[in-house]
Amino acid sequence: MTNRQIFSVSDLNRCIKQVLEQEPRMQDLWVRGEISNYTHHSSGHMYFTLKDSQSRIKVVMFAGYNRFLRFLPKDGTKVIVRGSISAYERDGAYQLYAREMQPDGIGSLYLAFEQLKAKLAAEGLFAPERKRPLPQFPKRVGVVTSPTGAAIRDICTTIRRRYPQAEIVLSPAVVQGTEAPASIVSAIRILNSQPDIDVMIVGRGGGSIEELWAFNEEQVARAIAASPIPVISAVGHETDVTIADFVADVRAATPTAAAELAVPHYLEWVERVRVLETRMTRALVGRVQAERKRLTGFVQSYAMRRPRRRLEEAEQRLDELSLRMKQAIWQVMRRRTEQYQHLAGRIRRYRLTDQLERRRQAVQVSRKRLDERMRERLYKSKMAFASSVAQLDALSPLKVMQRGFSLVYDASGQLAKSVEQIAPGEEVVIRLTDGSASAHVEQIYREEKRDGTKKD
Repeated sequence: MTNRQIFSVSDLNRCIKQVLEQEPRMQDLWVRGEISNYTHHSSGHMYFTLKDSQSRIKVVMFAGYNRFLRFLPKDGTKVIVRGSISAYERDGAYQLYAREMQPDGIGSLYLAFEQLKAKLAAEGLFAPERKRPLPQFPKRVGVVTSPTGAAIRDICTTIRRRYPQAEIVLSPAVVQGTEAPASIVSAIRILNSQPDIDVMIVGRGGGSIEELWAFNEEQVARAIAASPIPVISAVGHETDVTIADFVADVRAATPTAAAELAVPHYLEWVERVRVLETRMTRALVGRVQAERKRLTGFVQSYAMRRPRRRLEEAEQRLDELSLRMKQAIWQVMRRRTEQYQHLAGRIRRYRLTDQLERRRQAVQVSRKRLDERMRERLYKSKMAFASSVAQLDALSPLKVMQRGFSLVYDASGQLAKSVEQIAPGEEVVIRLTDGSASAHVEQIYREEKRDGTKKD
């Protein structure tokens, strides 16, 4: 018992961690399972549980590793995870520390492609109303591609054959590998800073999905969408489809097709000009013939053959119009004279002095009525005032005092209404009708009530 080793909890967890980390098979292994309880922490680390039908294990994938993922994990996703097994000393639980992760049953590149496609479509970057028309006769065509690839040779050959007037401006970029997305974005920005670039071709030749993957990166897609210059996407062959194709203004099946879309074929326009020239010549000849025929008709017309007769007819017509105008003026003057005479007769029938006299008499009658009503109103007001004065005089205390009554005020000047307000020995003031007098109270006599008791 004395030789037994006793571990603390921390020592035991540390020992288990060391055992797991010293086991080579636990330091590099692949685990298949389904994600649950997925959490993407604000620090950038991912925490989730990997489970199957019978067991589960906790997994952590630090930000330094998960930033290389080409898809977005979520609950229910079946994955294959590569990492190492170790113990988390604080909780005494072992967990899988993931370094790589890929979908199980579907390629990670395809899943990443679908997720980014759905994200950018939700933001409206694929909307048709964002697509801009290509210029019909561009003077400068910008190209973003590898300077040594077959794509630039095909583009230059096609443009020089179809429309040699256009100037080709190459902005070289790496189109394959880890450096490709940043290189393509930089080349697009350089072309946007150049003056007078009318249209831009962004692309490369064919290849595997891994080789074309730079054109499926989000930063490349956003750079194309933000370009003020119309962009033609020309990545791979007819069957190759990338995110760049969806955000570009126009998608071309190949770099050669992109060059054909960017510039017109000058021979086609030469033919169109020739056809238009022919049509214009025919139209002018027809117009000249029609005008010649019209002029011949004028020369052979009655007016040109006998112009003096036309002048005589015009003079006769002018005389007729002059006579009709004079008759119309005379009729108007006659009607106006009759109207004026009628109005003068009405004015004479309604002489202004007679109207003024009638108005004056009406005013005098109204004034007389007003004076009578004012006198009547004044009389009634005087009578009402006299009645009010008589009522006030009847209620006046002085009127009562003239009948032999007087008022008694105590020493404080208050009107005495009861013997309780006066005490023997006090000085009181008696108010009479024609003055007042001071008196000294010798004794108080209280009257008895009708029931034989003294009043309170």
